[in-house]
Amino acid sequence: MNPGTLYGIGVGPGDPNLITLKAARILGEVDVVFAASSTKNSHSQAVEIAKPHLKESVPVEMIPFPMTKNMETMEKAWEKNALDIIAVLEEGRNAAFITLGDCMTYSTFGYVLKNIQRLAPHIAVVSVPGITSYQAAASRLNTPLVEGEESLTLLSGVNGGGRFREVADHADNVVFLKAYKNAGDIAQSLGEAGMDGNSVGVVKCGLEDEQIITDINVFREKAPNYWTLIISKKSKNFVAQKKEQ
Repeated sequence: MNPGTLYGIGVGPGDPNLITLKAARILGEVDVVFAASSTKNSHSQAVEIAKPHLKESVPVEMIPFPMTKNMETMEKAWEKNALDIIAVLEEGRNAAFITLGDCMTYSTFGYVLKNIQRLAPHIAVVSVPGITSYQAAASRLNTPLVEGEESLTLLSGVNGGGRFREVADHADNVVFLKAYKNAGDIAQSLGEAGMDGNSVGVVKCGLEDEQIITDINVFREKAPNYWTLIISKKSKNFVAQKKEQ
């Protein structure tokens, strides 16, 4: 029996209308769907987006990923999850691993992919790109992310503004994903670079309870929702455009 194919699928930033046609088609063909969940919370926005496109009775398996910085714990979880997925594929079933945004951008799928390639290199894996949260946020703000010869710096906010402080002199435009608990330090780092007044926070982009925060310094007093990103630009044109929202 030939093994099934694994599809890594980005289902978009959260708005169900922003899933791609290719992603929707493949979701309607696979035999099993896998989605990441926290060991503390089994809810998945990615699953809610995917559900309308699945065949009836297709099982959706939630795979727990520990919320920890302990590398040994994380590596054990990645390998176990990869082995569980491989077992399904070896039965000849095609499967999808779904993620919010794009499956190749700060995604749990990346860790699973590397382990499957290491443990079962004979298995075919196809990655299907998705619209990222920061692309959706830029469109929501009617603000180009980059123009001309400008640079775009994409950073995880997990470690606050530390990484940005290292590259601030060379960052024309910067996006912080996963700002959440460290949004205060991110706001401070942008202030140190003179960019805090030229920044916008977008919370739950594309969802009914979306928020656009035009003064990111409020994050210094209170951490925002988990689904928060920050876009900041050195260009002063950003200020005028964001005030029109």
